[in-house]
Amino acid sequence: MSFKRFDSEDFLVSVDSVTAGAFTGDNPVFGTTVVTSSAQTGGTSGLYYTSVQKESNGEVQFSVAFGDSNGSGSALFDAGIDGKSPTSAVYSQFRNIVLGDESSSFAFEGYYPSNPKYYCFNF
Repeated sequence: MSFKRFDSEDFLVSVDSVTAGAFTGDNPVFGTTVVTSSAQTGGTSGLYYTSVQKESNGEVQFSVAFGDSNGSGSALFDAGIDGKSPTSAVYSQFRNIVLGDESSSFAFEGYYPSNPKYYCFNF
């Protein structure tokens, strides 16, 4: 997957402000009763967890994923292949989305972590 950089005509500068709640019912505050679910389907088990509010009748509010370049933090897909696990898959997917290149590494102001890992929150 590759991406095209924005051109100057792709930007719109506006002083209009649009605000809305991020959660069910246009609510800006997450509910008081939170339930997480790891019961995923379609081969995604262990890749991410969803969070719902009981007040929202089970509607997913956000999901959380953990990615680790070396595959730490989850069981291996195959015991014979080091480093290939759900966490390495999550790391690789987001690296490809953000950087557009499977051989690139994340850098933070010139610093390249030796074992990059992250948490990703999807709303």
